Amino acid sequence: MSGTKGIVLDANILLRGVFGIRVRDLLTTYIDTAIFYTPEICVEDALKYIPPIAQRKRLDPDVSEANFRQLMRSCLNIVDRNFYEEFEQRARARIASRDADDWPVVATALLLNAPIWTEDQDFFGTGIATWTSARIELYLRDG
Repeated sequence: MSGTKGIVLDANILLRGVFGIRVRDLLTTYIDTAIFYTPEICVEDALKYIPPIAQRKRLDPDVSEANFRQLMRSCLNIVDRNFYEEFEQRARARIASRDADDWPVVATALLLNAPIWTEDQDFFGTGIATWTSARIELYLRDG
């Protein structure tokens, strides 16, 4: 993973990487030009939601989890809380009026000075560049 730009992925993007095609394709296409980060809490959230989503979609939860773990190994840099916790207060201040539980994503973005890739509207207005899946390729392909 020798990318030149970073981006922080929210848990909803991780789940789309498991259950969709576009996110997985974007991750594998741009692995050489971007570094994909996510705080470990997003990994925990994804692992919690994979089984019920898989069941709802009539997919094997074990296969879905295995696909996620493969995606993690091949494409993701998981950021431990010890690295971003110094930004907790600033992150909470930026997202408090929306969803305070999302502070680790904001803190990771502050730590790395990187934008956020999400479908969650709560990140808009935090002062951090935010990309949705519909537009992320503009960021990823532009040098």
